[in-house]
Amino acid sequence: MGIKPFMISFMLIAILFSLLYVPTRLTIPISRFRPVIVNHFNLNPLGNSTKPYPVTFAYLISATKGDVGRLKRLLYALYHPGNYYLIHMDYGAPEAEKREIAEFVAGDPVFGEVGNVWLVGKSNLVTYRGPTMLATTLHAMAILLRTCKWDWFINLSASDYPLVTQDDLIYAFSEFPRDLNFIQHSSRLGWKFNKRGRPIILDPGLYSLNKSEIWWVIKQRSLPTAFKLYTGSAWTILSRSFAEYCIVGWDNLPRTLLLYYTNFVSSPEGYFQTVICNNQDYKSTTVNHDLHYITWDNPPKQHPRSLGLKDFRRMLLSNRPFARKFKKNDPVLNKIDRELLKRRRGQFSNGGWCAGSGRMKRFCTGLQSSYGVLKPGPGSRRLKTLLTRLISPKNFQKQQCR
Repeated sequence: MGIKPFMISFMLIAILFSLLYVPTRLTIPISRFRPVIVNHFNLNPLGNSTKPYPVTFAYLISATKGDVGRLKRLLYALYHPGNYYLIHMDYGAPEAEKREIAEFVAGDPVFGEVGNVWLVGKSNLVTYRGPTMLATTLHAMAILLRTCKWDWFINLSASDYPLVTQDDLIYAFSEFPRDLNFIQHSSRLGWKFNKRGRPIILDPGLYSLNKSEIWWVIKQRSLPTAFKLYTGSAWTILSRSFAEYCIVGWDNLPRTLLLYYTNFVSSPEGYFQTVICNNQDYKSTTVNHDLHYITWDNPPKQHPRSLGLKDFRRMLLSNRPFARKFKKNDPVLNKIDRELLKRRRGQFSNGGWCAGSGRMKRFCTGLQSSYGVLKPGPGSRRLKTLLTRLISPKNFQKQQCR
């Protein structure tokens, strides 16, 4: 097949790819996911303007084969009844692992009573270097926008871990504008100009159920002139308003860029950056930070190092709410649990919503009637210090899209 027919066929696939804006089937019908009023807690139905907490977060947690243990631990560390959690186990994960996670979520009494932890029923095949990871993120955003009310969307992987409690996170964010988007970005592509910007790739994951590496097209392309490329971190915290813009795309920019990034290496590291920085309404809402503590390998700094005990102090001093990546059951996770999250194995992180008794009073073992009460700790002060510095007039204007 010649290169032109070859590329035309893949452009058609890219157009089909854009249909991922429409959410596909979930494990449970969408109507079941709407929070309902239960006996002990005023869990607000969709559309109710009264909120028990000042801000709400919607999480996408992505996992793959072998991540069951890490995923369970992360859910306990991240959980809060005021937030929403959507889990995506990619197509490559064995059915037994997907079933184990489904049974874990269904069997936990807290998850069952609150009803805010869900699984994507029809998994996407994810190749990570191609656009399928971006497709999964957009898919999750569409589901969460349709399902529930929230203020910010956060994407994490099973190898991430929080450095603050959710009470800390909610309290720290409550004093800041809801339209802020935490997207680490730069228009200086550097080595990525030749390694990411010019190559054209084809991702078999868009049409095949067999996982394979991306394909590289021999011919390269010049940088676009209709829009300016930006690059940055794949990990973001996005406002609901910007998420709606990415899904609905009322001026067509998100769709145009989605088609462009279909053939782009590591598209999650550029798509949201390029969309927001090329839009006049949203570019002034960017905070140039991903709120993750990450240490990279030596040049070219493409892969994050696995964090350990020797990194704990630097993680703490960074004031960031999340860190990555961690090996399964690394000892530093126990230290984070003990000293920062105040949780024990198989229990939730400390929070005002948690119930306990006796010596276990400071650890969450279930629900109590004080839903809506926050008990922020030192983590909230650390995070608020970081956010205040990032959003100060001195720094905020300087770090916006250029």
